[in-house]
Amino acid sequence: MVAVACLALGVQPRAHEIPNEVTVQTFLRPQGRTLTFLVRAPLKAMRDVDIPLRENGFLDLPRVGPTLEDAAMLWIGDFVELFENGRPLAKPTRVTAARVSLPSDKSFNSFAEAEASLAGPPLPPDTTLYWQDGLLDVAFTYDIESDQSRFAIRPGLTRLGMRVNVVMRLITPGNAERAFDVHGDPGIVELDPRWHQAALRFTKDGFFHILDGIDHLLFLVCLVIPFRRLRPLAAVVTAFTVAHSITLIASAFDMAPSALWFPPLIETLIAASIVYMAIENITGAHLQRRWVVTFAFGLVHGFGFSFALRESLQFAGSHLLTSLLAFNVGVELGQLLVLIVLLPVLSFLFARVVDERIGTILVSAFVAHTAWHWLTERWAVFAQYPLQWPVVDAAFLASLMRWAMLLVLAILAAWMVRPLVEPRRTGEKTV
Repeated sequence: MVAVACLALGVQPRAHEIPNEVTVQTFLRPQGRTLTFLVRAPLKAMRDVDIPLRENGFLDLPRVGPTLEDAAMLWIGDFVELFENGRPLAKPTRVTAARVSLPSDKSFNSFAEAEASLAGPPLPPDTTLYWQDGLLDVAFTYDIESDQSRFAIRPGLTRLGMRVNVVMRLITPGNAERAFDVHGDPGIVELDPRWHQAALRFTKDGFFHILDGIDHLLFLVCLVIPFRRLRPLAAVVTAFTVAHSITLIASAFDMAPSALWFPPLIETLIAASIVYMAIENITGAHLQRRWVVTFAFGLVHGFGFSFALRESLQFAGSHLLTSLLAFNVGVELGQLLVLIVLLPVLSFLFARVVDERIGTILVSAFVAHTAWHWLTERWAVFAQYPLQWPVVDAAFLASLMRWAMLLVLAILAAWMVRPLVEPRRTGEKTV
């Protein structure tokens, strides 16, 4: 009956589909006792809103004003949460300004331009613009206690599309700009975090990263299988920890290559490290050789950790080193949890289910089989990147110098770790 009525009345329902990719640009500027929040989002992401149109799908600009305000409150104002010194700010009850902009409009390149555009006249009424191509520019104002407070935001804009990218820029009272580029739901983002807030966030990130990374977990399994006693295991884990800390911190300070082929190479080497460790477990592992190999592979895994950390470093604020150390602490806590669970399981398995030597071979063979598939798949990806001889110029020499510094640092760290291992190696036997 509804369908017949629609046909009879000549109504043409419009279905607003969820966009695949949505980019939202925002500015936040605290000034005095007011915080201004400017947002630019694609108009096509404002679904379930009756947008007035002219013939052929063009926007009816003279009548679109109230609709823009409703859409801004429905899709942005009601879901964005702002915090001052840890306390949530009251949501705005109305939109300060709203307008439609052309796709070619560049006013959101800076806060001043965006603010001036929102305060200026709207588009001419006779502008021909399809509603799917339009941009919604909107301004909200929040009452705050002081512009010297510490602010945080939960963007809450994931409903706008399948994949949402939010570019946030904080303009401080001193006119300094701090930019953030977040994807999906990042939770509460501290715009100017204190050291303990940054440390807590990155400790949690490191902890869950090691638990989510199945390749790092299998590498730990290979380390634990032959050395389940505390002393040799502590030596091997210490070598791995020191090594990956070096390359993780070095990457954060731009000492790693920026070429596109470098991440696939590291992922391939991580898979190769697991295959090698598993095969060594099958053939017989010696502590003297194992800690050296583990240290070398730890350098590779550190680069792998840095890829996960690279995007998150924008949340460190001015506490870069603190955040790096906290991430490392989180990784070590995750490894400790894995070891606490894994050691009793392996001890029970080898004591009650299968002979230790046979069990070592079986588990290592399973790990090697899995890692070998990763190795072949990742090598295929890496092989797609063309490798060219570098041009010997100032940039290449600077990169070479950084790598030389990193190599010297790694050798120095290995020399410092060696006394922790050498006195105990004489009593260890092949496992």
